[in-house]
Amino acid sequence: MLGRIRSARRAASSLHQGAASRTAAAFSNRQPQQFSFLRQHQQHNFRPTAASATTSCHFFSSTTAPLSSSDFLASYDAHVAERAAMAGGKLGGIAPKPLDAAQTATLIEELRASSSADASSPDATRLVELLSHRVPPGVDEAAYVKAAYLSAVALGKEPPTLISQLRAVELLGTMQGGYNVGTLVQLLSGDDAELKACAAHQLKHTLLVFDAFHDVVELYNKGNEAAKEVLESWAAAEWFTSKPDVPDKITVTVFKVTGETNTDDLSPAQDAWSRPDVPLHALAMLKNARDGIVPEKDGEIGPLGQIDELLQKGHPLAYVGDVVGTGSSRKSATNSVLWFMGEDIPYVPNMKTGGVCIGGKIAPIFFNTMEDSGALPIEMDVSNLNTGDVVDIYPKEGEVVDRACDEVICKFELKTNVLLDEVRAGGRIPLIIGRGITSKARVALGRDASVADTFNLPVAPEDTPKGYSLAQKMVGKACGVEGIPPGQYCEPTMTTVGSQDTTGPMTRDELKSLACLGFSADLVMQSFCHTAAYPKPVDVVTHHTLPDFIQTRGGVSLRPGDGIIHSWLNRMLVPDTVGTGGDSHTRFPLGVSFPAGSGLVAFAAATGVFPLDMPESVLVRFTGTMQPGITLRDLVQAIPYTAIQNGLLTIEKKGKKNVFSGRVLEIEGLPDLKCEQAFELSDASAERSAAGCTIKLNKEPVIEYLQSNVVMLKWMISEGYGDPRTLERRIARMEDWLANPHLMEADDNAEYAEIIEINMDEIKEPILALPNDPDASALLSEVAGDKIDEVFIGSCMTNIGHFRAAGKLLADKKSATLPTRLWVSPPTKMDAAQLSEEGYYSTFGTAGARMEMPGCSLCMGNQARVEPGCTVVSTSTRNFPNRLGQGSNVYLASAELAAIASIEGKLPTVEEYMSYMSTVDATAGDTYRYLNFDELPEFVEASDKVEISDEMREAAKKLSIL
Repeated sequence: MLGRIRSARRAASSLHQGAASRTAAAFSNRQPQQFSFLRQHQQHNFRPTAASATTSCHFFSSTTAPLSSSDFLASYDAHVAERAAMAGGKLGGIAPKPLDAAQTATLIEELRASSSADASSPDATRLVELLSHRVPPGVDEAAYVKAAYLSAVALGKEPPTLISQLRAVELLGTMQGGYNVGTLVQLLSGDDAELKACAAHQLKHTLLVFDAFHDVVELYNKGNEAAKEVLESWAAAEWFTSKPDVPDKITVTVFKVTGETNTDDLSPAQDAWSRPDVPLHALAMLKNARDGIVPEKDGEIGPLGQIDELLQKGHPLAYVGDVVGTGSSRKSATNSVLWFMGEDIPYVPNMKTGGVCIGGKIAPIFFNTMEDSGALPIEMDVSNLNTGDVVDIYPKEGEVVDRACDEVICKFELKTNVLLDEVRAGGRIPLIIGRGITSKARVALGRDASVADTFNLPVAPEDTPKGYSLAQKMVGKACGVEGIPPGQYCEPTMTTVGSQDTTGPMTRDELKSLACLGFSADLVMQSFCHTAAYPKPVDVVTHHTLPDFIQTRGGVSLRPGDGIIHSWLNRMLVPDTVGTGGDSHTRFPLGVSFPAGSGLVAFAAATGVFPLDMPESVLVRFTGTMQPGITLRDLVQAIPYTAIQNGLLTIEKKGKKNVFSGRVLEIEGLPDLKCEQAFELSDASAERSAAGCTIKLNKEPVIEYLQSNVVMLKWMISEGYGDPRTLERRIARMEDWLANPHLMEADDNAEYAEIIEINMDEIKEPILALPNDPDASALLSEVAGDKIDEVFIGSCMTNIGHFRAAGKLLADKKSATLPTRLWVSPPTKMDAAQLSEEGYYSTFGTAGARMEMPGCSLCMGNQARVEPGCTVVSTSTRNFPNRLGQGSNVYLASAELAAIASIEGKLPTVEEYMSYMSTVDATAGDTYRYLNFDELPEFVEASDKVEISDEMREAAKKLSIL
């Protein structure tokens, strides 16, 4: 079976945008197939040409003349000085930006204009230093310009000036992979022994070689001694063993943030525009005053003075908290922490690795992004750690010792036996890629593929479960086996990957660093839902450049104004498949997804696989019947409410208990939900800090959903959305499923970490999330009467039915004006158009609602915001402090309750609520209709004109066995 799956992957890969990059997966021990790589500039054995560095000058504006040498350095010095003065110069200000392609091209012109006689001058030294250290590696545009020049010098096609041929080869070896590799491989066959030896040495420590690996093997088979040296080095894992081992003892100074730190604290939504500029964005970390934290400028700049004072003790800082990293999946939160507490990465400007993060509980996505970044995350009791303490961490012994008195403060166990290898390798992704290349090199040399003699490999669980849960079966299918037991490391195939616009620029940077010029995941989609309504200048640039970046790699790009990522991505899903996304609410209603930070999302998109330690599952089983007036949002909140009653979840952050954290939330008992409704439940698993979510549905709603979605995707092709081949292939996969519909089910004897029963007969009134914690829950009767200032109806937690319900309630209001400020934002432009056609926009306008562009609107807090200090009822996903507005108090509730609160100006009594809801319930059949595109003439007519090619149908059939 596994062999058949591998064959299908090979065949389908060749059809995916002219051989998309499989990057690291090409070297996975689990996937021995050969992959083609690097489209456009880098076809298999691409080598930059001497002309490339010159032609790349088009990155300059047509109105900007290249600077002279002195002008260039003067301009750069001015930039350095400007950045150094930021934040009042605290901690030396911030690092200058990396050089872009235009600056790199100008710099190279200065090098060309110099002579070797100038090499010892200060200006010459600085020019070489800038080219060496301030250009991003991988397949960044600037890296292309740099590699082109260095390749020309190394190959003797350009006369050396300040950089000799040998130094050019050495610098090519610092670029990690991508544009530099072809030249290094070519030099293995050169006549110059010194250059050949240098090229071999550089390749020994280069992991992102991809198809060039086979070029090295071919040279080895022809008797090339340099190629043999490279293979022998890869086989011996010298790329890993040459790195320093994790010390037996790590001395750190504690920087503790008590209570809960969410990713919005570490990477505030209002500052999302600056996330790709890591040192600038890091200034906003912990910018809001809280217990023990004194910002440099409250609400603007974080506690730089405190950090500086602690650094004076002479040790790196360790980030410590009771609960760390809850909320969004943004890797920018990790980047900010590591900027102050990590270590520089040689030849990689403005990124850091290493560092220590200790939490009583570390949210799973944040833990993963720490792993990916080469940090050491540790979960343990932090009650005896305080800011300013100097402690010795013994990572191999599992102890933290007070340096002052040499007493053990706490003992701990590392999450996995592989963690220290990840730290040594510089992160989980380099370790996965490197282990794979070591294994393949051993095979190429005629040896056993095992790498257990060098690496700590994941340990399989001792016990095989009696049965598998739904999630375990889905992941098993994506790995070519029946099921994956909890605790088992695996690399499931990624069928669907999503990216949104506040993390998309970082994902783009990660893809460049992975040297990816084509996607291997079957479908990668980019949205612009977080910045379209109120774009900053940097967002406008992203709107214009990111779609092309995604589409040229075979991905699908939405357009600003289209709406929320999840409302679109869900309509592209194939049942019972696995995916991920760079948004914590990538929680599929069909199949299962494991949201991740931008680094892991880029890895999944580029390689088509995802590293996963299979989590345990918690089963939530609904029984009984939904009562009058009760909505799905009430069932969403019933999950934490019941868990609290059962002692499985606590609100107190110190020693927090959360049965869902890091586990898959699996939901049964609601099989006839429409898929749009099912997403409301799966979406909210993010607020439980669950690793993922599955929902058991009957075939009928899934068939209805896919029939609608096929028409929508064909309409997208007719509207010019790209990449059309990817959309065609996804349509064909959906049609294949519809031809033989089948849904996986959990085994009757599946094992769960916990089973929570929720009897819907007992839920007689709405359940709300209290300010400002999505776990904290209360019945409406317990908070009725609270004055409400503003109401938000929108976010990915809503669908068209919610807006009809709100519209009907507002149409019957008695007063001419609302006592509250009402915000309304449908999830997609199709919802907005339909609501407008049905007259609901007129109703909202008459009520005085502020109509927002379809998208995330208030939910993330990076665009428009509510008034400071106000009390809000919101249908959004989460209500962390300061998220929707500074000092705001936010209840989370259903759209129906939110609409009633907007009319009443307060939280109604249960009796008042039920009176309003009798109107909604009376017309429920009309209200809760969903967008079935196969019933909308405009979409059907457009779809009838779209033909799916035989090539894409054949590719879909080969992928459908996965």
